[in-house]
Amino acid sequence: MPPWLGFPEERVLPQPPESYTVKKEEKDWWCVRDAAGVLVYSGVGPVEVVRSPSPF
Repeated sequence: MPPWLGFPEERVLPQPPESYTVKKEEKDWWCVRDAAGVLVYSGVGPVEVVRSPSPF
């Protein structure tokens, strides 16, 4: 969620960031899909997929 709704939501995803597509579906509504087209997130945006600096 964007910070103006309270706090940003973060999730650890199993694939590298380039494996995901982020698309704005409607005003303020975003979808994130993995390389197979599976919906990972659908909700209020903006949304970005970034690489974590933490070693997992």
